[in-house]
Amino acid sequence: MKLADLDIIVTSPPAPGWGGRYWILVKLTTACGITGWGEVYAASVGPEAMRAVIADVFARHMAGENPENIELMFRRAYSAGFTQRPDLTVIGAFSGLEMACWDIIGKARERPVWAMIGGRTNERLRAYTYLYPEEGMALPEFWNSAEMAAEVALKRVEEGWTAVKFDPAGPYTVRGGHEPSMSDISRSVAFCEQIRAAVGDRADLLFGTHGQFSVSGALRMGRAIAHTGPLWFEEPVPPDNAAAMAKVAGGQPVPVATGERLTTKAEFAPVLRQGAAHILQPALGRVGGIGEARKVAAMAEVYNVTVAPHLYAGPVEFAANIALGVAIPNLLMVECIETAFHRALVKGTIRVEEGHVIPPEGPGLGIEVDEALARAHPWEGDGLHLEMQDGPCRYDAPNAFEGGAPR
Repeated sequence: MKLADLDIIVTSPPAPGWGGRYWILVKLTTACGITGWGEVYAASVGPEAMRAVIADVFARHMAGENPENIELMFRRAYSAGFTQRPDLTVIGAFSGLEMACWDIIGKARERPVWAMIGGRTNERLRAYTYLYPEEGMALPEFWNSAEMAAEVALKRVEEGWTAVKFDPAGPYTVRGGHEPSMSDISRSVAFCEQIRAAVGDRADLLFGTHGQFSVSGALRMGRAIAHTGPLWFEEPVPPDNAAAMAKVAGGQPVPVATGERLTTKAEFAPVLRQGAAHILQPALGRVGGIGEARKVAAMAEVYNVTVAPHLYAGPVEFAANIALGVAIPNLLMVECIETAFHRALVKGTIRVEEGHVIPPEGPGLGIEVDEALARAHPWEGDGLHLEMQDGPCRYDAPNAFEGGAPR
């Protein structure tokens, strides 16, 4: 087999846009006609610029290569231009292409990807869901309403979900870590208390943040919510400082989770060495792909750290997360976004039942991409997949994070 052709589709999920403004899908085809799909989760530059990066990475390091030679191609991309260090944009591009290679290999061998990276360790995968507003709930009021969040949480638990995520702790901004306002802390405590009261011990609470706090601010927040027993405190400080994260992990009772913005084992290693997290959350469309995520999971196993693959993207990255989750022994759970568009884009090949993912049994990633549907929803905006706020945290008015969806 030899990699021959590349196609890139930037598709935009219809409103309300859960999963981001757009998803970058890559389609690789071998000279013998086998097709594989991947998804790039890298948003430092716009999708047109990413098209050029993806095409360049493929042309320089992968075109004409046997798709089985994943390690060789990774080393070429990782080292390109005399770098040999993590590069979010280049490795993000490689991640999607690498997924597509695994999809091709599995189809060629008529085996699921999970069977080739360790086999079946987990029969079904525990999943968690974000608390999105129900139809008819007032917006933007929902994002600051502990009562509405608790109502949605109860519905999700009654459907079988055993973990729910929410992030009421205020804005994430380009300015780096800040001290939360007292109203941010009070609102966060109210969310945790009311959701806990609604779901009891039937579900774990996953307290989401986005690296917005200083160390002292994160310590104050973690200590304030600890009595409600959250399973994790997600990315409490910016992800570029493992030592700061370690201070938070050791200085308050809530387990720290991090990893969605890290790329390659080189960035995860300091987190593990310094005891900066109890749970790792690699995003497979950014970390380097399935093979690199498998290495991160193995490193985490040595440190008795669990893995919960991150998802704020489309169903192709979700399929890669599932393949990893089936194979690793230290899986905690996988993030899930259940929308009609997610399901339709892979023609219902991923099943979620009562808060658990039933892994596909088909070859490769086990999905069938509806290419026509993907092309029928092109991205036509000028924003990035996710964008941070320019302005600082407010201390004289309420702050809000609106679930990552475009306005």
